[in-house]
Amino acid sequence: MPIAVIVFIICFFIVPVPNSALLAFVVSVLFVVLGMALFTLGTDVAMTPIGEYVGQAITHSRKLWIIVLIGFAVGVMITISEPDLQVLAEQVPGVPNMILIMAVAIGVGLFLVVALLRILFAIRISILLAAFYVAVFVLAQYVPENFLAVAFDSGGVTTGPMTVPFILALGVGVASIRNDSNSENDSFGLVALCSIGPILAVMILSLIYRPETTTASTTMVASTQDSLELWEMFISHMPEYLRDVAIALLPIAGLFALLQFISIKLPFRAAMRIAIGLIYTYLGLVFFLLGVNVGFMPVGNYIGSLLGELDCNWILVPVGMIIGYFVVSAEPAVHVLSKQVYDITSGAIPAKALKLSLSIGVCVSVGLAMIRVLTGISIMSLLIPGYVLALALMIFSPPIFTSIAFDSGGVASGPMTATFLLPLAMGACSAVGGDIAADAFGVVAMVAMTPLITIQILGIVYRLRTGTKQLAVPEPDDEIIEV
Repeated sequence: MPIAVIVFIICFFIVPVPNSALLAFVVSVLFVVLGMALFTLGTDVAMTPIGEYVGQAITHSRKLWIIVLIGFAVGVMITISEPDLQVLAEQVPGVPNMILIMAVAIGVGLFLVVALLRILFAIRISILLAAFYVAVFVLAQYVPENFLAVAFDSGGVTTGPMTVPFILALGVGVASIRNDSNSENDSFGLVALCSIGPILAVMILSLIYRPETTTASTTMVASTQDSLELWEMFISHMPEYLRDVAIALLPIAGLFALLQFISIKLPFRAAMRIAIGLIYTYLGLVFFLLGVNVGFMPVGNYIGSLLGELDCNWILVPVGMIIGYFVVSAEPAVHVLSKQVYDITSGAIPAKALKLSLSIGVCVSVGLAMIRVLTGISIMSLLIPGYVLALALMIFSPPIFTSIAFDSGGVASGPMTATFLLPLAMGACSAVGGDIAADAFGVVAMVAMTPLITIQILGIVYRLRTGTKQLAVPEPDDEIIEV
């Protein structure tokens, strides 16, 4: 709702938007609210339990080859079905959609295996993150400049509403077979590692294709004559999302059904509860994607182009920062992460503190992204110092905060970022005559970077207030420490 209010203020007081487009946006808000409610319910009832059961099942035999094989297959399956990746692939020039999607999926699959093995062998995540990000920035020196932003964006969009609940729960399931005191803390960090794989994969892909010309697509604003035509516009897109979300959920549902038959063997009532939860998840994602794609994306692109044409187009920076602050509340995966953090730490890390840190981080990142759109400065001039600072903070922040921070970076850059903020930046970039591929792309990457800093600062504050570097998870009767 805050995002809707901001859009209304912009439309009524700053730039004019056609009535048909604004009405389509209003209808989209209703779909987004309904979709988010159903998706959140479905995640609690189905996706989180499935991830935990699959994680326990693949590690129960303690056979390394089974963990590697199923972990890779799960990573590829859920990434191909990720709606955010489909949206990004449609807008990336120079590389066929399916080739880009498969490269990203393989990257996620490989790094999901690395993340699972890290949990089993209790490897410190800070070591892996430092090593892999050094590799990323070394390889970036050889990647075409107009493809760098796309590569970093791909790392953010792969961890969306479909992937995050499953991966987070998978980590909890795998960690449950360890009996040491740090097992639950090590369950975080899967999203962080899975965000690195796509970046490396797309960078390698760009070295093969060497895209030199980039003409990114733009989204046309809705133009309808009456209410019936407006409703027809939404209904006409419904089959597409019914099909896409079904393709997204069927592999996961099939894997769970197979493992249920072989090893999990839940009681009938528990299995039916998960089946009903999958229906909630399915309907929620359909309504959510219908709203953000039909209404949010076109209006975001159109408003961005109008703001970019203003004499005082610097207004893009504060507008982007305000939207960035509130966009965190609209990301479904943020609610999933906040709930899991609260549950695992028994309330030691309140959801309110986590969301506030995320909001501040995304606010800053979107402001920097809009400055890039207006000035054309290289994304590497922002990403390199940002990641250096994030890696340096790992020395001082408690380990669990480091894992949560790097998970939060991928979680915050979800469908609202890909379908509203990115089109907003593309519209503005087109209006000011910039290079869309080099300057507009990168919004998702910036959104994924700044939470790494703000969450770790939250961890340092926690450490200073409690006088301990390890997160003390309280017993149910103990007092909850407010951060």
